[in-house]
Amino acid sequence: MMRYSLLAALLCASPALADQPSLPFNLGGAFELTDQSGAQRTQVDPAGNAQLLFFGYANCREICSAALPLMAQIADAVAAQGIAVTPVMITVDPARDTVAAMGPALKQHHSDFIGLTGTPDQLQVAYDAYQIETEEVFFDPEYGPVYAHGSFLYLLDADGQLLTLVPPVVSPEAAAGIVAKYASGQS
Repeated sequence: MMRYSLLAALLCASPALADQPSLPFNLGGAFELTDQSGAQRTQVDPAGNAQLLFFGYANCREICSAALPLMAQIADAVAAQGIAVTPVMITVDPARDTVAAMGPALKQHHSDFIGLTGTPDQLQVAYDAYQIETEEVFFDPEYGPVYAHGSFLYLLDADGQLLTLVPPVVSPEAAAGIVAKYASGQS
């Protein structure tokens, strides 16, 4: 994951690298999961919007508590520029993030947030596509297992193709600038 951190920082900082037509590594791909309303959803956005994808928990006190609000701020900032971006979270813990539990938790961050879950096999397809590794770090007596997982935000076009990575350590304004640059032709 370290190589992606360095590469994402370079992509965001270097105009020459950011103008290249494709990323120098292979991430992304097809998946089929279930959203918080119980509907099936793939990597393709049904409304034709670009998507900001994150792997984590709908309810989390760690990195997700920073990433999910950041995604909402980015979606609002680019919407003000006329660019529609759908924030999407794929769970790393389907036992905790059930269809019923994800919706209310994600709506606290943004009304357009989509939460995705599925069977372990369905989720593994998505994890493999984005090289997400989940590992139980410890057991929280209140919440259950706590898993280590990625922290990047993945910007996808409306067809689910990866456009770029957004590191979660940049300001909301800088992240919105990155998203606007890549997604401006997507909505």
